[in-house]
Amino acid sequence: MASRIKNMTEGRPASLILTFALPLMIGNIFQQFYTVVDTMVVGKALGVTALAAIGAADWMNWMMLGIIQGITQGFGILMAQEFGAGKYKELRKSIGCSATLSLLSSLLLLCAGQLIARPVLEQLQTPSAIIGNALLYLRIMYLGVPIVISYNLFATILRSLGDSRTPLLAMVAAAIINIGLDLLFVLVFGLGIGGAAAATLIAQLFSSLFCLCHIRKIEILSLRPSDFSLRSHRPARLLMLGSPMAFQNAIISIGGMIVQSVVNGFGVIFIAGFTATNKLYGVLEVAATSYGYSMVTYAGQNLGAGKIGRIRKGARAAILISLLTSGLIAIIMLLGGRAILSCFISGTPKEMEQTLQIAYRYLAIMSIFLPILYLLHVIRSTIQGMGNTVLPMISGIAEFIMRTATAILLPMAIGETGIFYAEVMAWAGADLILVSSYFVTIRRAQNDSTQESTSPYIRKEDA
Repeated sequence: MASRIKNMTEGRPASLILTFALPLMIGNIFQQFYTVVDTMVVGKALGVTALAAIGAADWMNWMMLGIIQGITQGFGILMAQEFGAGKYKELRKSIGCSATLSLLSSLLLLCAGQLIARPVLEQLQTPSAIIGNALLYLRIMYLGVPIVISYNLFATILRSLGDSRTPLLAMVAAAIINIGLDLLFVLVFGLGIGGAAAATLIAQLFSSLFCLCHIRKIEILSLRPSDFSLRSHRPARLLMLGSPMAFQNAIISIGGMIVQSVVNGFGVIFIAGFTATNKLYGVLEVAATSYGYSMVTYAGQNLGAGKIGRIRKGARAAILISLLTSGLIAIIMLLGGRAILSCFISGTPKEMEQTLQIAYRYLAIMSIFLPILYLLHVIRSTIQGMGNTVLPMISGIAEFIMRTATAILLPMAIGETGIFYAEVMAWAGADLILVSSYFVTIRRAQNDSTQESTSPYIRKEDA
């Protein structure tokens, strides 16, 4: 088990980032694969209306997931810094405290999700033909919040120690379970959208338990009951890291919901086409999120070790790798996008053709501008790994402003196609904030290190 833990303060940055990111990438591909299978099963077995219902619930579901991921990833920043500094006693306390905070957060989020689900769907002008199924899907997914937050916390703990292989294995197994249960619940038992949601939660429960079993085998993580206490400065420190990231993801999601409300005004066929491409969104950014996770751990461990120069080298390597990757993915989607999208769509020949045209137009626009998204993930994650989650939060606000302004104003000028540029403009707005923020954060860390800062993490300068 110890061999899966990776110290990222030694060795070539590019190799470390790639070898850490590749298992995450494969795991994310499997995660996206079973998300895509969900869509394919629902779209093919239940039709365009059911596909549109899932699309109408997408951003609300993503908002909950984004808040959960923001909280747990923020906790992981402190863990990576303490692991990089070799402070294992403090690391155990951070993990125990994070577990307690995660439990409390899951109960709060579960209740809040159930309360807001219907009012928000109604506020988004969800068509009456699909609001029932959309609400059912959300209610089941929100009931599974404790499961989702458990998996994300356990995966974050492993990643903060440089172990990206165990989350991969958990995700592969979950994908297989999810696909099998999808087919069983929807096609055999006829449970519809509710069956697809239940299949996802059961699969995530397995992945959560899988990660927990492996964490318990790591000797330096043998926790005591006192480690779970909230009676110290540590909860405030963890929340200061996690809360801005949760808020950042929430505000991005709210922008997405505003976009969805505009999309809902174009009818069920347009919603279905928009949804089909949105289900590929995760595939488009699968490598970007993996590089992002890699940079959070890489930057956090090296900040803990006081090696600021290595952070700069790693960021440059990650940017180059991410731009090359995004270009390759864009080419694949532009050439094969129609064939992939057609797997999600059913209905009459006319409905299928109209839906496919809408979906491919949206996919082509996102693919062309994909390098902007990849730059966003690398820079934002590097800044977060260095312990600054406020500037990335501000970039999330910029995303919100650009996304909503584009979605509301551009369709007035060029018609429904204008809505497809909302995501691209959101990425560009965030990059404007993040690039300058990166240089500010690096310079500040360099100055702190040079002046022998009193920070408990920065110990020495990387010569």
